[in-house]
Amino acid sequence: MAHGDRTEHETQLAAIREIAAERKQPVAVLVDLAGPKIRLGELPGDELICDTDDRIRFVREPEVEAPPVPPPTEEPESHGSAQGQELTTTYQRLVDELSVGDRVMLADGTVALEVEAVEPDYAQCRVVQPGRIRSRQGVNLPGVKLSVPALGPKDRDNAAWAAQRGVDFVGLSFVRRAEEIRELKQLLGDHSSDAQVVAKIEKPEALANLEAIVEASDAVMVARGDLGVEIDIAEVAVAQKRIIDECNRRRRPVIIATQMLDSMQHSPLPTRAEVTDVANAILDGADACMLSGETAIGEYPRQSVEMMHRIALATEPMYRRRPAAPPPDLSAANVNPITEATVYAASQMAQQLEARLIVVATASGATALALAKNRNFMPTVGVSKSEAVLRRMCLYWGVIPLADAPIEDSEALLEHVTAWAHRRGLLDDGDRLVLIAGTGLPVSRHNMIVVHQVERTA
Repeated sequence: MAHGDRTEHETQLAAIREIAAERKQPVAVLVDLAGPKIRLGELPGDELICDTDDRIRFVREPEVEAPPVPPPTEEPESHGSAQGQELTTTYQRLVDELSVGDRVMLADGTVALEVEAVEPDYAQCRVVQPGRIRSRQGVNLPGVKLSVPALGPKDRDNAAWAAQRGVDFVGLSFVRRAEEIRELKQLLGDHSSDAQVVAKIEKPEALANLEAIVEASDAVMVARGDLGVEIDIAEVAVAQKRIIDECNRRRRPVIIATQMLDSMQHSPLPTRAEVTDVANAILDGADACMLSGETAIGEYPRQSVEMMHRIALATEPMYRRRPAAPPPDLSAANVNPITEATVYAASQMAQQLEARLIVVATASGATALALAKNRNFMPTVGVSKSEAVLRRMCLYWGVIPLADAPIEDSEALLEHVTAWAHRRGLLDDGDRLVLIAGTGLPVSRHNMIVVHQVERTA
C-alpha cells in the first residue's frame, strides 16, 4: 500500500477476483500495509551523490504522506553532491529521536551515515559508507527506538478497506511486539473481517520478541530487505532459519521474501547463488517464496515465476529422503489436539500405504495447515464450504484448494475428488487416497480417517 492509489488497488483486486472466478481457481490476496516506513523527501535534482565524510543535516518538516515510489528511470547525466545538503523525511519526530552515534541507513542500506550532533532543529550526520540516494527512498534506523506506532492513520484506513473488500491476508510491516498484531486483528474484526494477519519480521525488536509475535500472528514473512538493513547483514541467514523453525513448531505458515531471484529484474536467468537461496529456503521448511521487484517492475516477470516453480519442483523431492516427521508438539499447535493427532496418524498411514492423494475437509483451514506442516510428499486436496478458507489454503505448502466439493457426504466427496484427480492425472485405477474428516461429534473435531482405493475399470 506504499505504492499506487486506491483506484489502482480497486482495479487490481477486481481483476484478480474476476480471473479466479473464470478459472474456478481460488486465489488469495495479501494487502501489505506500509507501516511506519520513513522515507526521504524530495532531493535537489532527485538524486545526490554521498561521498565519504560528507556532512548532511536532517531538518524538520511537517509530516506528510510519502507519494508512491516510481520505478527506476534512466540515469540522469549529472548528480548533485550531498555535502552540506539539508534533507527532510516523512517522520517529523526524527530529529527528536536521533542520538549521537546512531546509524542512519539509506537506499536499502547501500549508504550509511553516522549522527555526529543533534540540535533542537537538526541532526548532523557524516557519510561513512558512500553511494547514491534518490528522492523518497526508505530510511532505516538500526537500533533506534522510535515512538511511531505500527498502525498509523493511513494504515488503519487501508486495513479497513481491505476488510470491507474481503481480502484474505493483511501484512503488518515493521512489527515489534505481539500487541501490534492483536491491535490489527481487533481493527479487522471491528469491520467484520476474518482476514488473517501476516507479521513481517524486519526489526531487531521483532527477533527479540519472536515467540510471542509468531504465537499472536496467523502467518509470518521473513522480509529480508529491511531486516538485512536493521541487523547485521551477515546474520540474516541465521535469523531466517530461526524464524522458519519457530513458525514450523507453532504451525504458522512462513513466507521468505526479497531478492530471491533479484537479478531476473534484468536477466532472463538467475544467478547460481539465487537458485541455491530459493532451494535452501524450501529445504529449511518455508511454505512460500515471494517475488518482489522481479514481478513488480522487472523485465522478465513470467520467466521469474516459472523459474521459481522449476526450482521448487527440483528441490522438493529431497523430502523423500528425509526421516519421517516427529510427532507434533501438541502444546505449541494452534488446532485441537485430537485433530493434530489424527492428521499425524493419517500422514503416516498414507505413507505406509503409498497413497497418491490426501483429502482434508476443513471449516477454517487449520486442519489443512496442520497437514501441510507434516510435509507429506504427496498432493493434498483441501475442501471447504467457505470460499475464504479455500483462498487461504493457497498459502499452505502442498495443499490444492478444490472448490464446489460436496463435503457433507463422505462418499459423494470421494467420488467428486476421484473424478477430479483422474482428470488431472493425479490418480489411476487401483490407487489409494486418504480422507481426513469428522464424525460430526463437536468434541472430537477431525477424528475420522478413511482409506479409499480407486476401483479398477473393466
